[in-house]
Amino acid sequence: MVYALDIGPDNFTPAKFTTIATLVNLILPLLSLGGAVIFLIMALYGAFTWISSGGSRENLAKAQKIFTSSIIGLIIVVFSFVLVKLIGYILKIQILPQ
Repeated sequence: MVYALDIGPDNFTPAKFTTIATLVNLILPLLSLGGAVIFLIMALYGAFTWISSGGSRENLAKAQKIFTSSIIGLIIVVFSFVLVKLIGYILKIQILPQ
């Protein structure tokens, strides 16, 4: 008895993206989620650095730089999401689901 699945062109159709919008619909939410997770990790790391600085000016400056970088990264992620929505509105295509 064989439990392997024979994959071929008859029983397996590859994913087909008919338009760029369908590809963006798949990729952009994943990238946005990844950016949000990275922001959360960086913010927690900055908070930990701030708390454990012990009053050291170098560590406080490092924590502030981490926070600033994470906020800038989050702004870039949100701006890119809005930019894609704007491009979809201008071109009159539904890039992201409502």
